[in-house]
Amino acid sequence: MARRYDCNDATDRKTGLREAASAVRRGELVVLPTDTLYGIGADAFSPEAVADLLRAKGRGRSMPTPVLIGSPNTLHGLVTDFSEHAWELVDAFWPGALTLVARHQPSLQWDLGETGGTVAVRMPLHPVAIELLTEVGPMAVSSANLSGHPAPEDCDAAREMLGDSVSVYLDGGPTPGMEPSSIVDVTGKVPVLLREGALTAAQLREVVPDLEVAP
Repeated sequence: MARRYDCNDATDRKTGLREAASAVRRGELVVLPTDTLYGIGADAFSPEAVADLLRAKGRGRSMPTPVLIGSPNTLHGLVTDFSEHAWELVDAFWPGALTLVARHQPSLQWDLGETGGTVAVRMPLHPVAIELLTEVGPMAVSSANLSGHPAPEDCDAAREMLGDSVSVYLDGGPTPGMEPSSIVDVTGKVPVLLREGALTAAQLREVVPDLEVAP
């Protein structure tokens, strides 16, 4: 039976974060609030847990799962060939609604789907998410919805879709953002905006003027 914790209550939040961290370490799934939408998350380094996440969403391996982290410093152990432009974007917009697609370290023992050697990584601007990520490390996190359904902006919508496939629901109230994160590919010499979301191309170009926009 899934457990739900009200993270607006100090006691419930403390208990919920402890239970969520334990669930992640056991290879189970949790739902957590972010600064954009609610996400369903698992230990990024557990292929079985990531497979369960994709199965819960009804999503195939051709759409690999992004990774959320609790600190920019974590990037040093996850990515390689990270450009100066990429670090400038991190400095300007993290934590926040910016996902960066970078080349991951070849030595990493994870299976996020058919990634082609890349990882989509973000640090969310939400205290509950950051606290959980700081405790358990990188998590594979996708929007907490069934594939093809609207991404949830509150815990009720996530639970209605995902039910008992998730062990712990962390309810942080409605999420402040109605748009998904913007996605920028930083694997090449010039950053490329793959999806415009909460951050516009104009905002991103204030930091990296040569940003290109994918057709």
